[in-house]
Amino acid sequence: MAEQITAPEAERKKTIFSAIQPSGTITLGNYLGALSNWVRLQDEYRCIYAVADLHAITVRQDPKAFKQNILNAYALFLACGVDTDKSIFFIQSHVPTHAQMAWVLNCYTQFGELSRMTQFKDKSQKHADNVNAGLFAYPSLMAADILLYQADLVPIGADQKQHLELARNIAERFNGVYGNTFRIPDGYIPTVGARVMSLQDPTRKMSKSDENVNAWVAVLDKPEVIMKKFKRAVTDSEARVCVGEGKEGINNLIGILSAVTGKTAEEITLEFEGRGYGDFKTAVGEAVVERLRPIRERFDELIGERAYLEEQYRKGAETAQMISQRTLDKAMKKIGFLPR
Repeated sequence: MAEQITAPEAERKKTIFSAIQPSGTITLGNYLGALSNWVRLQDEYRCIYAVADLHAITVRQDPKAFKQNILNAYALFLACGVDTDKSIFFIQSHVPTHAQMAWVLNCYTQFGELSRMTQFKDKSQKHADNVNAGLFAYPSLMAADILLYQADLVPIGADQKQHLELARNIAERFNGVYGNTFRIPDGYIPTVGARVMSLQDPTRKMSKSDENVNAWVAVLDKPEVIMKKFKRAVTDSEARVCVGEGKEGINNLIGILSAVTGKTAEEITLEFEGRGYGDFKTAVGEAVVERLRPIRERFDELIGERAYLEEQYRKGAETAQMISQRTLDKAMKKIGFLPR
């Protein structure tokens, strides 16, 4: 693995790093916006993926449910197509270098930078009874996740640009003091399904935290539940399937259908010309059901194969530890720590 980092730029595959928290529920938005891209990127890039369980404890977790959510997330990502023969895939807390590098980078991150993070402000309001130091320093851990693997690219949505920019600033600051230590990562913005909106308020991103359960679809929802949610999706009064201003609900449904079928918006518009919204919403729901069906079936198989899951996440953690330890050792040496 090390030679891929040091090889001439023209010869090596670029490294991509990405991680998703084990929230207990992976939505259609998570799948189309992130996980489906994880799968597509595996053949072109050197991919390093993680279940970001350390990030999840900035809010209180029920220990039993949390443990199961981590395992479920790992199994679900495999079911979505993450291939451990092509990618390094691990559970973040199994690789101690993440927490250690996060502390180091905390000391090269300015208080003012962290206090300006939009996500910190938002989460502080939502969890006013638990505004802990971890919530504040969360972006330094995110920077550690990325910089430990000398990532070239980080898949990001619009709401994560600020965190990536901070990671770049931290890396540049450290490199400026100690010389070239970290590669400066760039954002990778997916071209398909990057932003799936709420089915009930299509001006907002789809989120499982939405109190209206009809606003979001879970990857593991049963087919009948998925169909019901799409049939209740908010549209408009024009009754014409096309992309347009003021048609946020239809725009969102066209985007979802495009992402799950590969059809363009123009092809979808032609297909549903002269047909009502009822037909259209049914077609979108059916396409989503069929896209998610093999994932649900594979997840059901994997979650019963505990020994196999353990084998895979241990293998991933060992490889991730080996790669990340080199970066951590390099940074610690430059700072002046005494080697053990």
